[in-house]
Amino acid sequence: MKHFLALSMALLLAPVAALHATETSTSVPPNIIFILTDDQGWADLNSPMDPAVPEGACSYFHTPNMDRLAREGMRFSSGYSSAPLCTPTRRSIQFGMTPARQRGTEFVSDSFAPKGHLSIPQALKRANPSYRCAHFGKWGEVMSGKSYMDKNPAANPGALGYNESDGLTGNGTGTFYHNIHDKANAHRNHVCESDADPKLTFSVTGRAISFMERQASEKRPFYLQVSYYAIHTAYQARQATLDKYAGKGEPPRQVLAGVAPMLDDLDDGVGQLLAAIDKLGIGGNTYVFFSSDNGGEPARMPAERRSQPARNHPLRMTKQYLYEGGIRVPFIVRGPGVKAGAICREPVAQYDLLPTFYDLAGGREPLPAEIDGGSLLPLMGNFGAVKRSLPALVFHRPGFASLPHSAIRSGDFKLVITWSGPWQVAKRELFNLSRDIGETDNLAEKMPGKADEMSAALIAYLKSVNAETALPTTPKKE
Repeated sequence: MKHFLALSMALLLAPVAALHATETSTSVPPNIIFILTDDQGWADLNSPMDPAVPEGACSYFHTPNMDRLAREGMRFSSGYSSAPLCTPTRRSIQFGMTPARQRGTEFVSDSFAPKGHLSIPQALKRANPSYRCAHFGKWGEVMSGKSYMDKNPAANPGALGYNESDGLTGNGTGTFYHNIHDKANAHRNHVCESDADPKLTFSVTGRAISFMERQASEKRPFYLQVSYYAIHTAYQARQATLDKYAGKGEPPRQVLAGVAPMLDDLDDGVGQLLAAIDKLGIGGNTYVFFSSDNGGEPARMPAERRSQPARNHPLRMTKQYLYEGGIRVPFIVRGPGVKAGAICREPVAQYDLLPTFYDLAGGREPLPAEIDGGSLLPLMGNFGAVKRSLPALVFHRPGFASLPHSAIRSGDFKLVITWSGPWQVAKRELFNLSRDIGETDNLAEKMPGKADEMSAALIAYLKSVNAETALPTTPKKE
């Protein structure tokens, strides 16, 4: 089996070796770029993540560069964020662990400390010390610590092994008028304002391109994470982009008017990154991963627009929730050995990225047992399945006062448990997503054996990692 995996890896990386070989005929380590957007839902694209679900896109949006990635790479139509909100997802990505294991299912995790846990840049440098790593853009609100005021230096990108970064950044860095700390301006979150560098999209892109250029000139392999602040509120766009949408009328979905122009500018930033890859001539040895930190956010719409399809249609609910609209997100990879235009319907999660990057960098030693993710290379190269310690995907949000709940995805089936108290099950919902992507038909009573099996697996995992238990609260009615 070990020899088979080694051969499979060699086959996947063969295009890299053929295009960029050293004088000693050894393969050149690939560059890896991870583009992470903020609050971009599964349907927030001009082309669908799954061609079999054409309604999972919106023609009102203009995303030619994201669409290009989809055409030239593989779309993971069942790709998931680690959590239904930003910081737990970002913390999970950096360490390849579920938020449940990190006891970080909300913004603050007062029990998780980065020290002693393998991060993405540390893993890459373990695989190959020549890697240079950079992170530009939004880092997270509280990556480690007990409050929003805790700027723990141990959670700084530099402490995790990044050679370059923007430091400890969050929503406020990219403009956000918090309704608690800035009541006078809170209304501006939902009014799209003109800005020459909206949500810092173009300055972040510029720093990322500069990093790429320097590494290419020095012929060093690199990992670059570009974590955009868009399309999170507050809404901003360039004036020319605002003018473009002024004549298009209202969006055909329950989407606030500022989303489309901000997404348009974000797509332009992605296009600049892709153009830089082309100009530098490194496309043949560069993997580009693209995803979002959670689903599209909810929006209060006027009565006359509530009959429109929802923001994340055909998915159920929004950011904050563990239903598909909150956690199923755009998930694309382009690179050597990845078939253009491919669609992969196997469930994958962002905590799979660390082991994937490690494998791409040539890592051979086993990763720590605490890493929940599995390498996506077998899916990318179409030669096998993802291997994880727990075959299913697990999501956990017990601290959400409105709806303490957890979920597990295994094959086509997904189970959602609503908690009434610590390990007290108030409700079980079982869905066959291959037939019911909108999670409308609860099969828990029709398939009690399947519901019991998945409940047992979910609870066993949560208890094995000493996950936080559900708060005793009354579930919110939808």
